[in-house]
Parts: sequence; C-alpha cells; structure tokens
Amino acid sequence: MSAEFEVTLTDKDMYRFNLYHAYHGFQGVIATLVGIWVLVMAVITFEKVGIMYTILYLVFGVVFLVYVPVSLYLRSKRQIQASAVLKQALRYRVDDDGIHVFQGEETADLQWKQIYKIAATKSHLLIYSSRVNAYVIPREAVGDQYETVVGLAVNHLEGYRLKLNPFSI
Repeated sequence: MSAEFEVTLTDKDMYRFNLYHAYHGFQGVIATLVGIWVLVMAVITFEKVGIMYTILYLVFGVVFLVYVPVSLYLRSKRQIQASAVLKQALRYRVDDDGIHVFQGEETADLQWKQIYKIAATKSHLLIYSSRVNAYVIPREAVGDQYETVVGLAVNHLEGYRLKLNPFSI
C-alpha cells in the first residue's frame, strides 16, 4: 500500500501551518486569554480610571490578539518568497518504509520511527520531523489518497504520535 502526490506550497498554506503551530501550544492559548482579559478590563474599568489607562488596555489587547496573526502572515509570505525549495513542487511517496520526498535530483527519506507526530487539520496534513519542523501537505494535494496515508500512519505510529482530529477526516 502506498500513495504518491505532488505539493506546491503557497503562502496561505504556510500561514495556516504557522497559525496552527502558534495557537496549539501553551503560549498561544495564554496569549489569547491575556488579550481577551485585557480587552475585558478596558470595558470594566471604562470611566473608572483615566482615559489613558483605557487606551493602554485597548492597545495591549489589540497587540495580543492582532499582532501575532499579522506577523505570522507576513513571516509566511517571506518564507515562501525567500526559499527556492518551497517555491518548487515537492513529490511525496508514502509507503510502509516511511515518507519519501523528491524534488529534482534531491531526495529525502523519513522512516516511520523518525516521525515525531502527524497532525491533521481540516485543510492540511502536518508531518512533524521534530517539535517545530513539519512537512506541510494541503489536503487537496493528497486528494482521494488521504485515507491511504492516514491508514499507513495508523499502522506504523503509536497512538500518542497521531493527532487526527475526527472532524478533519
């Protein structure tokens, strides 16, 4: 059993990965909660403290809630534009030996035991080779072979290394 597909990443794909990575960790959750809390404090303390404090609360709330997504978007655009590798299509083959990536004359092989985790979102399949590095694969690129790829992952990886959201399948 194997699956083959080709992926050309866009800045939108990279942005979605960066958002997922930023907000599915402890820091992302805390930053969101702090941003909401600061905005709530601006409303609660309105006319109870000086106008400068209210403005300061609003600015901090906006910074916590808006700055991160905007900076991730800009970083994603720069990543795609600056990388010759990411601009070109990558060909993937997933089989019982692992995941094989081809681009021109270059190849990379990732055995199943080397995979840190696999996460599925509604739009992407993320194959992590470490805590922060992942192969970003748009679901539309995998197409009807998605079940085959997931089946291979389920057969070769321990359950704790699979983050397959049942709503994303």
